[in-house]
Amino acid sequence: MDQEKNKDKSGKYSRRDILAGLASVPVIGLLGYGLVKNISDRQKKQSPLLDDLESVMPKGIPAIVEGETIRLGIVGVGGRGRYLLKALGYLHPDRIDEFEKRAKQDKYWEEYLNDFYAQEDLNVKITAICDVFKKNALRGVETAANIHHNGTNGLKGEAPKRYQTYQELVAAPDVDAVIIATPDHLHVPVALEAARHGKHVYCEKPLSWTVEETYEIRKVVKDTGIIFQLGHQGRQTESYHIAKSLIDQGAIGKISLIEVCTNRNDPNGAWVYDIDPEANEKTIDWKQFIGPAPWHEFSLERFFRWRCWWDYSTGLSGDLFTHEYDALNQILNLGIPHSATASGGIYFFKDGRTVPDVLNMAFEYPQRDLTLLYSATLASEKERGKVIMGHDAYMELNETLLVIADPKSTRYKEKIEKGIIEPHIPIFSYVPGQDKVDAITTPTEKYFAGRGLLYTYRDGKTFDTSHLHLREWINCIRLNNGMQPSCDIDQSFQEAITAHMGTIAYHEGRRVYWDSSTEKII
Repeated sequence: MDQEKNKDKSGKYSRRDILAGLASVPVIGLLGYGLVKNISDRQKKQSPLLDDLESVMPKGIPAIVEGETIRLGIVGVGGRGRYLLKALGYLHPDRIDEFEKRAKQDKYWEEYLNDFYAQEDLNVKITAICDVFKKNALRGVETAANIHHNGTNGLKGEAPKRYQTYQELVAAPDVDAVIIATPDHLHVPVALEAARHGKHVYCEKPLSWTVEETYEIRKVVKDTGIIFQLGHQGRQTESYHIAKSLIDQGAIGKISLIEVCTNRNDPNGAWVYDIDPEANEKTIDWKQFIGPAPWHEFSLERFFRWRCWWDYSTGLSGDLFTHEYDALNQILNLGIPHSATASGGIYFFKDGRTVPDVLNMAFEYPQRDLTLLYSATLASEKERGKVIMGHDAYMELNETLLVIADPKSTRYKEKIEKGIIEPHIPIFSYVPGQDKVDAITTPTEKYFAGRGLLYTYRDGKTFDTSHLHLREWINCIRLNNGMQPSCDIDQSFQEAITAHMGTIAYHEGRRVYWDSSTEKII
């Protein structure tokens, strides 16, 4: 291929040309739409990681299980709740108009909108909406009456009923399953109420606000037999599936240290969200918002920026570390650590918050001979990724994936000595070929997209990971054969206990332990 002729006006290669080039390369072409690059010819021929790429690639998207329409109630239709509506195929007419206007001026927005239109119909119906902020509730009702899928241009359906309380919503006879997108402190109360009414539950992460309720929700979910899915949509990220396959095959050797992080540097990323001018004591049900939290007089700051206070939030540990932990738990099956230590503080955002904006945690797994380190700051955007360090190689993992041999590797020693493998050059490099991050609107969304939390690629197509995660949950509900989704209550319990151990260690300034025999934090 004449490479210079295939560059576009910006000097970059087009996706079509890159794929055409890959198709001409034996073995490497098996990736189809992922890009393997920066690999020498000798490595292409002799690297053990390139012998059978089919074995590490995910096997596509499971078909949608046919069955009766599932009737959904949604508790919490603020920012995250509206995103989940979009993942189900619902967008407010105003948002459609906005997206279409941008699509006429920007190819990335055009692709973004087309990807949304291409989402498959999950055969669900929103029958119930509940939000303590009147504006959110009414907009949620309007959104849920405007469904798009398979290229349709908006089908006006029957508007769902607005309920004043979640207790009324979960008791409604025309609700089969409940989606929970509330602040952290209300996750378990709503989930418990739903489960006790026999309603299946999709709950945003983290699972729980307190240690005690973590045990209660696990028991109730198991006793009632409902299908429970925690909203770690990263479970659907393709690069994580590939990472698991490579590690299971011993590609990086014995793992002793893992580093993950969170880096943000703007008010939005630090949870200083905008305050809606229409919000006041008359439009917000403050008592219902407080729920099990300590009583506090009405405060718009606390309502919109609730993540900044322990009264409602689980802080960096529950909000952001859990994404990193869940990714590693699905790749390595880590489980609950033996012990945790933590340090940090409020170093930059002196705005009255009680949760730290800098946090460092160390989780020890002596049974696995490894340590998991988490480091976070909300006042620096220095890019750092997940790094899984093994004796033979290390893996850098976001939506992309790199495997780089260690100079002192045992497995690759002979190839390194012969110059076949160069330690500073990847022996495996997976890049999904996406350039759609530019289509995402907020700094927070860009952060998540960069970590593969919003979008992934399967079979050459872009998918919203939340759409896939909801789809998995809905499939399990329809199958009704005992099959559980990928982030079921057992996986959720491990996530919650691990995050709580880090939080307790931070508060107490000392190491905390997990007694696996009694299932207690000590």
